[in-house]
Amino acid sequence: MFSILLFIVLESTAQKLSGHVYEILENKKSPLVGANVYQLNTTNGTSTNDRGFFSIGLIDNKNEELVISYVGYQNDTLALSGQDFNALDIVLQEENDLNEVEIVSRQKGGFVSRTSTRTIESISGEGLKQAACCNLSESFENSATVSISFSDAVTGAKQIEMLGLAGKYTQIMQENIPNLRGLAEPYGLGYYPGDWLHSIQVSKGAASVINGYESITGQINLEIKKPQDSEKFFLNLYGNQFGKFEGNLNGRIKISDQWSTMVLFHGENMSIKHDKNNDTFLDMPLVDQYNFYNRWNYKTDNIHFDAGVQYLTENRRGGQVYFNPNEERTEDNGYGIGIETDRIQSHLKLGYIFKNRDFTSIGFQNQFVSHKQNSFFGLTDYNADQVSYYGNLLFQSYIGTVSHSYTTGISFLYDSFQEVLNDSSFNRIESVPGAFFQYTYSDGKKLNIIAGIRGDWNSSYGFLLTPRFNVRYSPTERDILRASAGKGYNSPNVISDNTGLFTTSKTIHVARGIDIESAWNAGLSYSRYFNLSDRELILAFDLFYTNFQNQVVVNRDTDPFNVYIANLDGRSYSTSFQAEIRYEVIRDFDVLLGFRYNDVRTTIDNSLVEKEMVNRYKGLLSLSYATNLKKWQFDLNLQVNGDARLYNTSFNPPEYRRPLRSPVYMLMNAQVTKYFKRWELYFGGENLTNYKQNNPIISPEDPFGDYFDATIVWAPIMGIKVYAGIRVTLK
Repeated sequence: MFSILLFIVLESTAQKLSGHVYEILENKKSPLVGANVYQLNTTNGTSTNDRGFFSIGLIDNKNEELVISYVGYQNDTLALSGQDFNALDIVLQEENDLNEVEIVSRQKGGFVSRTSTRTIESISGEGLKQAACCNLSESFENSATVSISFSDAVTGAKQIEMLGLAGKYTQIMQENIPNLRGLAEPYGLGYYPGDWLHSIQVSKGAASVINGYESITGQINLEIKKPQDSEKFFLNLYGNQFGKFEGNLNGRIKISDQWSTMVLFHGENMSIKHDKNNDTFLDMPLVDQYNFYNRWNYKTDNIHFDAGVQYLTENRRGGQVYFNPNEERTEDNGYGIGIETDRIQSHLKLGYIFKNRDFTSIGFQNQFVSHKQNSFFGLTDYNADQVSYYGNLLFQSYIGTVSHSYTTGISFLYDSFQEVLNDSSFNRIESVPGAFFQYTYSDGKKLNIIAGIRGDWNSSYGFLLTPRFNVRYSPTERDILRASAGKGYNSPNVISDNTGLFTTSKTIHVARGIDIESAWNAGLSYSRYFNLSDRELILAFDLFYTNFQNQVVVNRDTDPFNVYIANLDGRSYSTSFQAEIRYEVIRDFDVLLGFRYNDVRTTIDNSLVEKEMVNRYKGLLSLSYATNLKKWQFDLNLQVNGDARLYNTSFNPPEYRRPLRSPVYMLMNAQVTKYFKRWELYFGGENLTNYKQNNPIISPEDPFGDYFDATIVWAPIMGIKVYAGIRVTLK
């Protein structure tokens, strides 16, 4: 949540105790995160959050002493009688005999939040290191929730899939500000290097109304490394056998007690041509990218300021091996693609906490984006320009007691798109003022409720009402039930959402009167925590259903030479079931076993058919083991990808037809990491089963003919990828 929303309210109207736990750093109090707070000789306890805050409901007729503990610090025991129940400040002292002891701990790579009202899966910084994680698109290998696939066999564009639906229905945010919208959607997963990310939070189903109406299937929130608490210096160098090289350099400077700044730089180069399947097309595009990000942070007891600017330039080239981009684009020169992107993005966040009223704050979020793309696909030219602004003013407080809190505010969204496809222009401006109110209730023990509603006036689509509801109920300490329901919308960007179609010979026809996409989403989840051999085993199930009122449907089933894009005429829905088991088998040996099943259907030509290119199921086995004192770490990932309906090719001549369904196949990735005091070496392999899709491009010998199609991609095109790298970290 945005930095000014500093307190998670977990208090009830019964007698409660709340306060903060601190440690002393550089002669100043600093919040102690994860300190244990419990009533002596009872099982009634809690822990401090990321601001050192705790709230605990007291058990009547039980021990009147409160114990505060943390590893490496002296326990503090307080008599409860006569305490101010809303203003405790506790400072723990370090154990004197631990000054020369180095404590080595291992952060979990991924976990599901136990206390959040929504079902939120967190991928930690350690989890991102369990694979090479060159960028965001490679950060979900150990997640059964999110799948990543290629949109075509030429451009290298990747897309997210969640709950069986395309990534445009998942709201991607940078620190709770909506991001990677519009023109960034096809290639934006490559705009965030893995070494920039502190963590990722993935939530399924109805999201908070605070962040807008765009989320339908869920949210992915990116937490970028921050200048006030990141490493002073970080360097990562990566390379693989195909000739791709990347470098990441991060550094922070603490200017004063209040001011700090951080610079993050990423560069990558892929300049070696590969055509392993001999179809005359490059198996992967050639890419040059330079990415720079600078952020500033100012923080006092009641003021928090955060601002940053990011600049990215990328040149992506592909197509036939012999295509020469310096010559005139003709059929004799071959089929080529070129995508040049320049993107500037800035944000400013300002928060103020009221000293004279607890749990009350106000904040202002701002973001500006300028995204320019000049591109060609064969003989097709596509140039686009997007300018966007997002502003969100929030106020948070409580009603009566802090068990009943609320967040309210107003927002404004502005999008300007100017797109030119060959000789046709597609210009659009959307301005969206809106207001929202969200109520939160917590009894501090078993029940949490979040209910929100927002109203927006979209200049293109009129008034949009967005209700959303989440509830968490824990009948016992080991059982958690969650439910959610809500509505979401997506403003269609018909051209940029379907740039993959440019890598076919088909003619695109867009119907008039394309409306905004809207859908209801509802979900149920159940988690059970077992104590097995003094370690926790977690069993989780969830079921989500998404039902569209309107959807932009891409019809490729009717005609071999044309694609028709129009509003939904009939039903369209997605049902997604997922089960997971997480367990630490022995110390520092973590196992994740996951399974997901999707049933996704859309009405095309009055027939309800299975959505194409969506795997019916996915199985995941993730193993991670670290040796004593974390000298070595071994990670293994196995994925079983189920079959999927492929695009219809029955119209084509026999030599250009493809099967009706893709086969089931397995992928294997592995990595070994050797840790030293300030640096680490890692090496690994992807697609170790060497599974490859044969002939991913239809009619590659005649890319300007009637049957050329590079979009039927359901498996890797390249075989085994071997990589190695080095990380250097100075705390």
